[in-house]
Amino acid sequence: MILFFGSFILLLLIGVPISISIGASAVLGCLNLGYPLMVIGQKMVSGIDSFLLIAIPLFILAGNLMNAGKITEKIFDFAKRLVGWIPGGLGHANIVASLIFAGMSGSAAADAGGLGTIEMEAMSTNGYDDDFSAAVTASSTVIGPIFPPSIPLIIYGSVASVSVSQLFMGGVVPGLLMAIALMIMVFVFAIKRSYQRVAFSLVLLVKQFFASILSIITPLIILSGFTLGWFTPTEASSVAVAYALVIALVVYRTLDWKTFKECLLESAITSANTLFIIGTSMLFSYVLIKEGVSTQMATFILGISDNPYIILMVINILLLVLGMFMEPGAILTLMLPVLLPIVKALGLDLVHFGVVMVLNLMIGQVTPPFGVCLFIIADVAKISLNRMYKAILPFIIPLLVVLLLVTYMPQIVTWLPSVLLHA
Repeated sequence: MILFFGSFILLLLIGVPISISIGASAVLGCLNLGYPLMVIGQKMVSGIDSFLLIAIPLFILAGNLMNAGKITEKIFDFAKRLVGWIPGGLGHANIVASLIFAGMSGSAAADAGGLGTIEMEAMSTNGYDDDFSAAVTASSTVIGPIFPPSIPLIIYGSVASVSVSQLFMGGVVPGLLMAIALMIMVFVFAIKRSYQRVAFSLVLLVKQFFASILSIITPLIILSGFTLGWFTPTEASSVAVAYALVIALVVYRTLDWKTFKECLLESAITSANTLFIIGTSMLFSYVLIKEGVSTQMATFILGISDNPYIILMVINILLLVLGMFMEPGAILTLMLPVLLPIVKALGLDLVHFGVVMVLNLMIGQVTPPFGVCLFIIADVAKISLNRMYKAILPFIIPLLVVLLLVTYMPQIVTWLPSVLLHA
């Protein structure tokens, strides 16, 4: 086991990609412990052999098509007309646009790489300083994987055998709370710094609404499909891709053959990386379970206290720290074998815990030093990472407040699924 964990930590420290670090250390562990070689292939393949996981590459493709087809521009223009009149207008538009786009891609990285460029350019042009614009853009990307659809929630549902439809519905209210909390922070900064806002015009809002309606109703279509039982999460990902294609090709006519091929290639690379991480993590988790490490870790955490609130706080801190350094998909597949027995022993709702866990990991994506969205936005904004780190810190506070609310008020997560999916 020393070789197993030692190799994993060493590979991470020298900068080896997380998927290779997990896979190589898991293989070394299997060989050192004398497991049959066929176990390596079996566990990696079985880890991704799931109909549910087909949704991951399709939602990634849908997000890329939305970006390439200029659909994200329509979303941002509508958000600007809707909330741009509030002090800090484009900051609010940034957040609302991320909320709408969240209903299409399910990925923080897709939001950061797609909407991020448009949002940053608009805010800089209108007098917002680069650091503030970058911080708002980075923090708003966290909403994507919480508000349905969500790639991390799909992974959680697959590993924990929990209804993804319930998880998606459970993420709606927390997603809205995150948007409101971030908008309050933007409002405070806007008042202090006298940022510009867009004059409100009902005529222009209505005009922009009808110009953007096909883009902004996508989340409604997906949510309605779950609620009314029209399609499963995997089928919803196919609907999202088909819908994005129709809008980009037929309605807006902004997608050509060359761009479409680039979307396919980019989506294939991103999906392969995500699924490879899941496969290697499953092998890693197999070794943990086989050697009893998962049970020992669970026993240790449960031994800290018999108070569920304290245990949840310990789990939150653990996940937040891990989220600063590792990819969410890897943490989900590695830590769930450890955390699920604890959650079940405490009698916690698995849908509630799934949203709490993913929210933790998403905050980690914008937390220094290694939050992946910080790297993407710093590159888009052309600012140093030190400036990015300093700018994002105030915006982590409202996200942590929402995390605490969601952790200790499970009704925030469970209310909507209970009303819509059990009626």
